[in-house]
Amino acid sequence: MLEELRITGLGVIEDATLPLGPGLTVITGETGAGKTMVVTSLGLLFGGRADAGRVRADPGRATVDGRVKLPAHLRAAVESRIVDAGAEVDDDGTLLMSRTLTAEGRSRAHVGGRTVPVAVLGEVGERVFALHGQSDQLRLLRPSEQRAALDRYAGPEHEKLLGRFAELYTRWRAVEDDLADRRANARQRSQEADLLRLGLDEISRVDPQPGEDELLREEAQRLEHVEGLRSAAQLAHVALTANGDGGDDVADVLSLLSTARRTLEAQTSVDRVLGELAARLDEVATLAGDVSTELGSYLASLDADPGRLQEVYERRAALRALTRKYAEDVDGVVAWADRARTKLGELDTSDELLEELDKERRRLHGEVAEVAATLSAARQEAAGRFAADVTVELAGLAMPHARIHVVVASKPAGAGPTVPTAGGTDAGVGPDGADDIELRLLPHPGAPAQPLQKGASGGELSRVMLAIEVVFAGVGGPPTLVFDEVDAGVGGTAAVEIGKRLARLARDHQVLVVTHLPQVAAFADRHLVVAKDTGGAVTTSGVRVVEHTDRARELARMLAGLPDSDLGIAHAEELLSVADREKSHH
Repeated sequence: MLEELRITGLGVIEDATLPLGPGLTVITGETGAGKTMVVTSLGLLFGGRADAGRVRADPGRATVDGRVKLPAHLRAAVESRIVDAGAEVDDDGTLLMSRTLTAEGRSRAHVGGRTVPVAVLGEVGERVFALHGQSDQLRLLRPSEQRAALDRYAGPEHEKLLGRFAELYTRWRAVEDDLADRRANARQRSQEADLLRLGLDEISRVDPQPGEDELLREEAQRLEHVEGLRSAAQLAHVALTANGDGGDDVADVLSLLSTARRTLEAQTSVDRVLGELAARLDEVATLAGDVSTELGSYLASLDADPGRLQEVYERRAALRALTRKYAEDVDGVVAWADRARTKLGELDTSDELLEELDKERRRLHGEVAEVAATLSAARQEAAGRFAADVTVELAGLAMPHARIHVVVASKPAGAGPTVPTAGGTDAGVGPDGADDIELRLLPHPGAPAQPLQKGASGGELSRVMLAIEVVFAGVGGPPTLVFDEVDAGVGGTAAVEIGKRLARLARDHQVLVVTHLPQVAAFADRHLVVAKDTGGAVTTSGVRVVEHTDRARELARMLAGLPDSDLGIAHAEELLSVADREKSHH
């Protein structure tokens, strides 16, 4: 549930805070007062597309902050995603969300005080929030949206089936495309494969090892300078141990260190500081002894071998020949060879592989056809229930004789992929199955069932949309629902019925409604009025909760544009009484 919304610098809204709560909240106000900006801000907060043109010139930045209380059944899933993004949910399940947009079009998102990608707001929004406006009604006219509506109604098991089908379809098309490409480009693939094999043969004959070029460079350098290295190591070794040609009169480092240590140790009883220094000299002597031993081993390993040097030169030349052709260094050559072996498998056009791919293609096509048939049957079954449920809701929305029909038909077979149907004909198939879904409205008995885009007026389309949403709410869905003037084109008894339905929906959901209709506003549990100040902007003082007499005055304004009319207020109070009675009966 959305507990609070603060908007700054967006459209006509300079700075406004909307206190929200459970049940039905309606937002009303004069045309142009900023109600649409409230809906826009909700879209922004939950990851919607940002329009920099909505940002006020002063201060050049728009911010929407929201405090969301997560319901228990959604908390674990939402918290997991939030934690992955580096943010966190408060201990009481409250989530602080924010979206900032600059006049230059830069957008930033925050959750729990941490910067996150805007997509994270969208993912949270999908679980907790659903926005329905007049644009959603137009979207419902598209066949893809009608199919999505039926699939959503059919439930989670159906959606799993749909996911399995989409996966199978993707694999089938990938194999189909791969096979077609191999057959169509067999000559080109064969030529490319020959070039790769030539390169692999050349590399295989040299057999380069990772890091080998650097090791050979170091070895060549040692062999080229072996005498200088031997002389330096010999001098150092003699200086440490006097094991050279200097005779017994040469004072070596180890002997001098030993003399110094013994001299200091002799004075330890007088001053312990000299004893500590003697111990450190012992460590130095040990280290010098280790170096002397390693120098001896190094001298023994040095070998002026012209033959080995020639081998190294030849090996380095062979490696350079590879690096000139395939990569900058030997490690790159090895990597090129690995990629070439993989690519060879992709270029294979042998009869054996083509036959194997064709077999896999036919197997996957059979599975796709089988699951498509199961999907079609599931849609047929769900279509009857969906049509019946929506029709019941329409009866309660002052369309007692209207009927909704959901037609599930096979896609026409065209130039694209097809699957066989139960009737023995072929149907077109796509990632969403082999069915075309169409919602049709029969407005009254005797009238033909027409597609929504042809058979529904603006007011009827609003009621069909609301009926569908009420049906969806009965099978789950987000806990917060926002309706932006979905009652456009409706009046009289139909408007009262829409108010009733929204109030009923609000028993199990948080419902926010932007409306011009007093018949709808009368059913609110909380009524917010948005009004501009004399400077033409909406400030905090311009959003207020109206109750009692103030609420009746606002309804009177909506009824006749006369908030101070006694007759208008009396009519508004009667409308409020009717709404209260209706709500108490349910």
